[in-house]
Amino acid sequence: RSTSDFVKNAVDNVKITIVEGALLTVLIVFLFLGSWRSTVITGLTLPIAVIATFIALRVFGFTLNYMTMMALSLCIGLLIDDAIVVRENIVRHIHMGKDHYTAAREGTDEIGLAVLATTFSIVAVFVPIAFMGGIVGKFFYPFGITVAVAVLVSLFVSFTLDPMLSAIWRDPPHGMHQTRFIGPVLRAFDRLMDRVHAIYGRLLGWVLSPRSWTLGANVPTTKVPLGIPAFGVWRALTRWDARHLKPRFATISPRGITLWIAVLSFVVAIPIAGVVGTEMMPQSDEGFTSVRLTMPVGSSLEYADQRVKRVETALRDFKEIDSIDTGVGTDGPKNTARLNLKLIPRAQRDRSQKQLEQAIRQKLAAIPGVDMKVGWGGPIYVALLGNDDAEMQRVITDLRQRILSIRGITDIEVSAKEGTPALSVRLKPELASEYGLTYAQLGTTLRALIGGENSGYWLAPDGQNYEVITQIPRASRTVVDDISGLNIATGRQMTDGTPEVIPLRSIATIERTVNPENIRRQDLQRRIALWANVQGRPSGDAGKEVQELVKSYLLPAGLRFDIGGQIREQEEVNAAIFGALALAVIFIYIVLASQFGSFLQPLAIMASLPLSIVGVMLALLITKTTLNIFSMIGIVFLMGLVTKNAILLVDFANRGQRDGLGRNEALLAAGQVRLRPILMTTAAMIFGMLPLAIGVGEGSEQQSPMGRAIIGGVITSTLLTLVVVPVIYTYLDALEQRLKRRRRRGAPTLTQQPADKL
Repeated sequence: RSTSDFVKNAVDNVKITIVEGALLTVLIVFLFLGSWRSTVITGLTLPIAVIATFIALRVFGFTLNYMTMMALSLCIGLLIDDAIVVRENIVRHIHMGKDHYTAAREGTDEIGLAVLATTFSIVAVFVPIAFMGGIVGKFFYPFGITVAVAVLVSLFVSFTLDPMLSAIWRDPPHGMHQTRFIGPVLRAFDRLMDRVHAIYGRLLGWVLSPRSWTLGANVPTTKVPLGIPAFGVWRALTRWDARHLKPRFATISPRGITLWIAVLSFVVAIPIAGVVGTEMMPQSDEGFTSVRLTMPVGSSLEYADQRVKRVETALRDFKEIDSIDTGVGTDGPKNTARLNLKLIPRAQRDRSQKQLEQAIRQKLAAIPGVDMKVGWGGPIYVALLGNDDAEMQRVITDLRQRILSIRGITDIEVSAKEGTPALSVRLKPELASEYGLTYAQLGTTLRALIGGENSGYWLAPDGQNYEVITQIPRASRTVVDDISGLNIATGRQMTDGTPEVIPLRSIATIERTVNPENIRRQDLQRRIALWANVQGRPSGDAGKEVQELVKSYLLPAGLRFDIGGQIREQEEVNAAIFGALALAVIFIYIVLASQFGSFLQPLAIMASLPLSIVGVMLALLITKTTLNIFSMIGIVFLMGLVTKNAILLVDFANRGQRDGLGRNEALLAAGQVRLRPILMTTAAMIFGMLPLAIGVGEGSEQQSPMGRAIIGGVITSTLLTLVVVPVIYTYLDALEQRLKRRRRRGAPTLTQQPADKL
């Protein structure tokens, strides 16, 4: 089985995920709207946006690969959001008694600003992702472009096709609420939504109420004040009056309680993030793994083959292994071997690939004379650089033992291995000169005698042509005395004309020595590398401990460490992700400030960003998912998603205030009117990404972290945004109105001047 099989199956699995997500999304829309015509009008956005995205992929030169397909899979719940909001608002205007044409025009105009702001916020998030550098940029350039194009197409469809169909394709008065089988379900769901509206209305009314409680009092018997002190700093700043700066008991209002809950949710996310493990890439079950064996240095090919056969016998006890492909001495020296293991399909196995690899390590550990390494490479890599071989050997041996004591470290391997036993033949200078022998002549002779040389070819009776290698028998070249007794032709002739032959010991000294297997260099220095695998815990956590150990290690002068592998890659990824996150926040603020014409209101909307973090961490913790490159991209993805709900609330509250409502009345009206589309879009996103987050099928280990992070963040952000954003809006709107009044008072008064007479 090749890697292409895994990639093909993973892409096919993403295709299935897209279809499943689309069906679940359409089902949610039908449940909320209760009309198959409204569902069709809204659902048409999905195929149109996806097909149009295929055209854009062709223009950009992308293929339908794993990343572009995963981007479309994530977008399924997102693409229909704009259409949901537009269609729901049109239906609301129809229920207000307007004809379909007027409702389509005015409903789209009313919601247009909010829909534009939400879509541009998402685009503002993914454009920086598309142009990041390094490995993250290579991964997510097609991902970001795909998402941006898809949501822009869905915006276009929501502003053109959806209103047009809403104007000419009219719904029956009662939709499907009076049908026999589906009607009771829809009516029960509407009753549930009515209760949710009532509960949310009471909750929001309490949160915005002017009541407050004093957090302290004077003890009756002693008259000693007992409570939480305050000095009126916030009141003095908001009212621009220093007279409020005086000691008193602190008070708390429902708005204050709400803000403290929001702050607490963000603070709780920090320790949870420490519990959630980290790694560069989630480990995927490819159905294919490898075992690399190393026998003692100097082992013969026959001995290595014997050890390998014993390992093969042990591996055949695992029913999950379908076939074994073995090569001895083909992937390195003759004392090494590699066994490639093809596993049966994941659906037919009880154990994952990582669990099976751990079981293989435990079973093969009982076989003597074999060092093994299971899997492909290792996430831990540390290189020691220097020019003092003895000190480097001492340090790397000590470091190996310390790293091996870290929990989860396994399959540790050092590049500087024991040298190969050899014989060093050194010519005696005076005798070599007398006999006319050089090192080149002696090396050629010994290579032919011991290593053998091609003497010709033999055509066998079966028609095969065989190479003939001549060398002295093995029995005559096993010990030092055998080699020292070899006869060497000097190049001179005897008196009878025959070549002069003398024993090797008479012209050379022969000593036992050890030849290094290899000599590696880096930055003009000798290098000894150390690799290790991790089992039973996330590789990022183990890598962090290794990094701390290396940084605290006291090295002799002239030596230094160079940390690479996934440790360095993860640092680069984290820096790129945080950079993209910062740019995303800046771009979102710019988009919102331009859309709402305010520098303060975007802050109320963007308050929903940190509210999603606790949901992300809880989702990763509950599902035992690590914080990796895909889940971190999911967090960046959330920055564009979670502002949607806040934009809908703030936009309608602004409209209500322009129509003459007070601040609190506008927020209460916005909450009731926008609750349904907020719940619809949230449910559509959650159920659209649910197949991705469940993670069934090949390659799901890489795509599921992103879906889980997004679903967790969307849930908590929606729940908290519905109450936190209105509270922050009241503070910022009051501050903005106060600043406007101050500017008006400070502006020069224009007096009317009499016109000059001509």
